[in-house]
Amino acid sequence: MKKKMFIAVILIMTLLLNACAANPKNSASDSSTPADSDESAYYETGEDYESYLDIEENNEQYTDENSMLTFSLKVDTASYSNVARYIENGSLPPADAVRTEELINYFSYDGEIERKNGPFAVSTEIGSSPFDENKYMAFIRVKTEEIDTEELPPSNLTFLIDTSGSMDSYDKLPLLKESFALLVENMDEDDRISIVTYAGSSAVVLDSADGTDKDRILTAINRLEASGSTAGADGILTAYKLAEKNYMENGNNRIILATDGDFNVGISDLDGLNSLISEKRDGGVYLSVLGFGTGNLKDDTMETLSANGNGNYLYIHSVADAQKGLVDELGSSLYTVADDVKAQVEFNSDIVKNYRLVGYENRQMSNKDFSDDTKDAGEIGAGTDVVAMFELELNEGGGDDNLFEVRIRYKDPGETESRLFTTPAYYSDISAETSQDFGFACAVAGFGHILRDSDYIGDLTLNQVMGMAANNLGQDNGGYRRNFLELLERYRKIVTY
Repeated sequence: MKKKMFIAVILIMTLLLNACAANPKNSASDSSTPADSDESAYYETGEDYESYLDIEENNEQYTDENSMLTFSLKVDTASYSNVARYIENGSLPPADAVRTEELINYFSYDGEIERKNGPFAVSTEIGSSPFDENKYMAFIRVKTEEIDTEELPPSNLTFLIDTSGSMDSYDKLPLLKESFALLVENMDEDDRISIVTYAGSSAVVLDSADGTDKDRILTAINRLEASGSTAGADGILTAYKLAEKNYMENGNNRIILATDGDFNVGISDLDGLNSLISEKRDGGVYLSVLGFGTGNLKDDTMETLSANGNGNYLYIHSVADAQKGLVDELGSSLYTVADDVKAQVEFNSDIVKNYRLVGYENRQMSNKDFSDDTKDAGEIGAGTDVVAMFELELNEGGGDDNLFEVRIRYKDPGETESRLFTTPAYYSDISAETSQDFGFACAVAGFGHILRDSDYIGDLTLNQVMGMAANNLGQDNGGYRRNFLELLERYRKIVTY
């Protein structure tokens, strides 16, 4: 009898283990189970899985039905670094990991633009579409003024560092320490650094250290170890309290959250985190997110936090990523010059038959929200290039009339009332000879379409994308365009293997 009971127990245990292995997302013991969200998609990567917000590609819009489109003008570059991580590791990214506008906006562009409106300069360029020879591509570039590092305002930075067990990997906490070390080296006597950690609970490790006290700051960072669960919401609340206590008038008050996004204690669903951050964002403290890691990356959580925290989102997979985002592009990453930036483009239905916005699927807004100053939108930093691209089909006949009008609405930091400026684009602006900026942006957009298996890819091939990129390298400060060519070659090897 005992023998039969023993065998029965073994069979039950075996069935339970097999069920967990077959469906790890439903395993009660799996600490990396993501927050439930109808807007997220989960992708298994070995023993773990990553989660991304669903992206439904923008369709053509016919101007006789809807001639106007509004979207939040926000610059994140996390998607490019994440896509590169997949390809460099010999695999293809899931489609929802590819946010085409972030691929395009990863790069800076060379052409000089005359500044006419507040912190912005705007240019439009129109040439042939790489996807359809019968259509055109509009390349709209919004540029903020470069600010010398020595002229940047003082910073009150609160490093909010995930030290939970999920961060115990070579590409997480160790890389995080190297990344923050690069940032700390650029701080001076006017800056203040605080450190909050969270695992099962949160703790204040450092409170408002002088930016020149680098040994003390780096020692505190280097002593951190990973263990325990992930009470991210508790850490966020503690970081906000500390940032508010040390608040600098006319300074850069910012929390920098460094994590893999895997929250599993306290508030962990996207709606709850959204509400938590939204309540805090009007206090003048920005929230930026640095994403780390492979296998259980919760990209959806980090994108949501940065969007609702008036900050930006960078993915760090190498020291080179940290150098680019936290040193070379320090101003654009961490120093905001315009809040709640919205773009609205209205097309002339007499000339433009239809249009399609490339990317920005998760940034679109209702047209009526454009003039509503209570509606949150994107933040833009110093020296930032923001690019939006539209594919256009024109009616027969054309004419030397207004093709479309670009409207930008923004607030000066700390202000509640927005400012507006407009820039027109004309039929006569269409050119057969386009700039290298235009050509390179088209190459990157083309690669995004290939990665997403877009319905609008047309006859564009990888070889054509590589040719466009190679012929439009421009000044290429930092070598990022050449690195893109190397990434395309790696991709070619994967898909032809």
